[in-house]
Amino acid sequence: MSTKVHVHLFYGADPRFYRPGDNIGCLYGYHHAESDEFKLTYSQDAREGKPVRLLRRALKALLGFDFIHTWRNRAEMLRSDVIWTHTEQEWLSAALMLLLSGRKAGAGAAPLLLAQSVWLLDKWPSYGILRSWLYRRLMRRADQLTTLASDNAELCQRYFGRDAQPLLYGLNTRDFPVNVPAQWTPHTPLRIAAIGNDRDRDWETLIKAFGNDSRYTVKLATRRRIPASLRAPNVEIALFSGIRKQHELYDWADVIVVPLRPNSHASGITVMLEAAAVGKPMVVTNVGALQDYFPEDEAAYIPPFDPQALRDAVDRLAAAPADALRQAQAAAAGLLSRDLTTQHYAMQHVRITREMLHARAHGEANSQIQTQTHAHARTHAQARTPAAAQAHAAKPAHAPKPAQTPRASARESSGGL
Repeated sequence: MSTKVHVHLFYGADPRFYRPGDNIGCLYGYHHAESDEFKLTYSQDAREGKPVRLLRRALKALLGFDFIHTWRNRAEMLRSDVIWTHTEQEWLSAALMLLLSGRKAGAGAAPLLLAQSVWLLDKWPSYGILRSWLYRRLMRRADQLTTLASDNAELCQRYFGRDAQPLLYGLNTRDFPVNVPAQWTPHTPLRIAAIGNDRDRDWETLIKAFGNDSRYTVKLATRRRIPASLRAPNVEIALFSGIRKQHELYDWADVIVVPLRPNSHASGITVMLEAAAVGKPMVVTNVGALQDYFPEDEAAYIPPFDPQALRDAVDRLAAAPADALRQAQAAAAGLLSRDLTTQHYAMQHVRITREMLHARAHGEANSQIQTQTHAHARTHAQARTPAAAQAHAAKPAHAPKPAQTPRASARESSGGL
């Protein structure tokens, strides 16, 4: 019999509408887990008018997760054996829905919840008492915690006293086929590309390192607002949306820079995966356990908030094209050897789900054995009670105790209990 898995994603990631016509399956590649063993369903986006959308977003801002979206999908979630989530915004919401729905079909019938956290651990120290209490309470409903970086997994143990399994995120190789470069020749001025919308991108350090310097041309692709005080004539700020535009940006660039603020959730890993696939050397801030994915011989790592170190790292690549090429080749080879793909990402979920189901089955079996043992003991005790009472009633009140032979004593000790 197949295991029913429900993949609960944020509003806007419904596979029916996400990149229609591209036939890419589910965002993040969970569809690679589909098989005779695992049957997957996905959260669906409901059509909503502006007032309802505003209400849903307001509640999301208040709680920190999109409960209305989850509640709309509760029927399919409750029919599943396991629920997969991609960030804390989904699992917190799913946990609340499961607690409110109760265990109507028995303890063993409730779906298992695989709870993956991304930003939660970075934000945790800033949460107030009420939110911290609520999230801790909801975490009790999570059956397995996962993260995308070892730093986050360590924080789960520190903050919550719970083990979390770090997973390796992966690249969609249909969008970005891996191309091990054969040559690398930098342009003059050097072309630098930076891309990303994550909250922990450090655009200030990037622009301080290269802005207003004619030796560099920078293209910065982000949806986030860049202050006017950081603008520079050699820095183009634009939104390169869509796979085709992203490929154009990567093709144009000599070096990919991923400037980051300190974090624990592997911010910037998607851009690193893409840079490795297209064969471009990269300079990356050494935070967020990114070396879980690419060790130091596959990327030039620098300390955070250091424009001079960033500029020096880029200059070293430009001055030694052979070294830059070796770095890019090593990153592409490492991506392949470690299978940093969406397929492998999905298979890690399959492995963990099998472990969760096995643990549940083993726990239920132990519970049944204990229940049967206790029931047998009670039945045996009840069966002894009438006989003992009758023997006591038949015995004279002050009758002398009969003498026992060693044979009778031995017989009683071997079978009387």
